[in-house]
Amino acid sequence: MTIAEIKSTTETKMNQSIEAFRQNLAKIRTGRATPTLLDSVMVDYYGNMTPLNQVANVTVLDSRTLSVQPWEKGMGAKVEKAIRESDLGLNPASMGELIRVPLPAMSEERRREMTKVVKNEGENAKIAIRNLRRDANESVKKLVKEKEASEDDQKRAEAEIQKITDKHIQDVDKMVVAKDQELMAV
Repeated sequence: MTIAEIKSTTETKMNQSIEAFRQNLAKIRTGRATPTLLDSVMVDYYGNMTPLNQVANVTVLDSRTLSVQPWEKGMGAKVEKAIRESDLGLNPASMGELIRVPLPAMSEERRREMTKVVKNEGENAKIAIRNLRRDANESVKKLVKEKEASEDDQKRAEAEIQKITDKHIQDVDKMVVAKDQELMAV
């Protein structure tokens, strides 16, 4: 493996960490309704636990209400039960074929708790990125040890890997600040 390949794979993995962090942030409830809020809900679909978005259409009715439309007639009760039993604290109401999921307003205390969760998720993402940096630097050192690269190449590569790391950590910080502002907005 060359230094260029190490840098390329490291950047790709860091991008994947950022994307995973973005998906985790989408699951954190603010006060606004988003269809991604129900992505973690699993429904018993003929004996298999299936993600809700694979058995029903989830849309936003208004800023505080989600609409869930199961694709099969018999699935309404199971979908409603799965949403109620999820750890999201939601209470769905069935209206014929349509299931309305009102989002309760968040208290100030709950908003503060959620900002702590966001900061913790951000720290976990940064740790993952730093671990990738460490692995990349170790790979570069191994190349130097095996005489496939010079020490000057090692210094340059480590500096470039650090720049990539700094950029990704900055992205995580920006996402945490944006989510905090979204959470604290009433």
